[in-house]
Amino acid sequence: MKRPFSETQTDVRRSRERSPHDILGRRRRVGALASVVATYSIAACDLDAGQWGVATQSKFLGVGSVVPWAVPQAGAIATQAYANPRYGSDGLALLREGASAQEVVDRLTTADDARDHRQLGVVDSKGGSATFTGAQCMEWAGGRTGPCYAAQGNILVSAATVDAIAETFERTAGAPLAERLLDCLDAAQAAGGDRRGQQSSALLVVELDGGYAGLSDEVVDLRVDEHPRPLEELRRIYGMHQAIFGKTPREQWLDVDDELGAELRERLGKLGYDGGLGDAFFEWAGAENLEERVDGIERVDPVVLAELRRQT
Repeated sequence: MKRPFSETQTDVRRSRERSPHDILGRRRRVGALASVVATYSIAACDLDAGQWGVATQSKFLGVGSVVPWAVPQAGAIATQAYANPRYGSDGLALLREGASAQEVVDRLTTADDARDHRQLGVVDSKGGSATFTGAQCMEWAGGRTGPCYAAQGNILVSAATVDAIAETFERTAGAPLAERLLDCLDAAQAAGGDRRGQQSSALLVVELDGGYAGLSDEVVDLRVDEHPRPLEELRRIYGMHQAIFGKTPREQWLDVDDELGAELRERLGKLGYDGGLGDAFFEWAGAENLEERVDGIERVDPVVLAELRRQT
């Protein structure tokens, strides 16, 4: 069972601690609009896994630095079009106070004089969702919502892009959230995508204490800032991430009997790791960034064993 959300357990992503009441009360004046973040995105959650996340692709440099925002047990936000990045930090502050997705959209856009140029998707702590597309967003622009997801896009080839995101998310229920979000991006691109082309992509998934060593909330935080095929590159990097930081169920780990122990010693010796088997194994795993997949020497993760065999 997941622990209940606590203010002391996590911080709003890329934000300073500020009262949302103060924030919304002073944001009536809007400065010059930034470059348009023409993109498609999905903000979503898996309540059973306790995960929230955002995935996005755009003809825009470094889309991951602007669009995706999420905090565990609170919600996820995608902010785009003539993006207002404060929608991310301010919206998460509201979500942490218990506001629903629709309440967040209403309060953020009401306080923003440039709302007609904004696009926003929000998923809250209970899986409620809302999307907003300003009247002046460049066509095609719009969004769809359903339980646990909000999909949206602007300057798209057609509505088929957002439809593909929504339909893919609904169809892939039960799969890991990160993989569902990647599938949504691929489906969106296959349906037409950003009519200007491709440039960058990002994937963010958070879970309370679900990140590195149980000391981080970011399960996956990957960006492709500039690439001719950013979705292919994002999936390639995700595969590397899973090989290093993924978790193989313990029932699939292998017992280290005398035969396997002898094999480990031989292979580690070929790589220059001698001494006690436990120490040599952990030293090698650490050098390969696989230490999160090692827990003693009585049993071995098959992913780690496969990498050792590959190297020798």
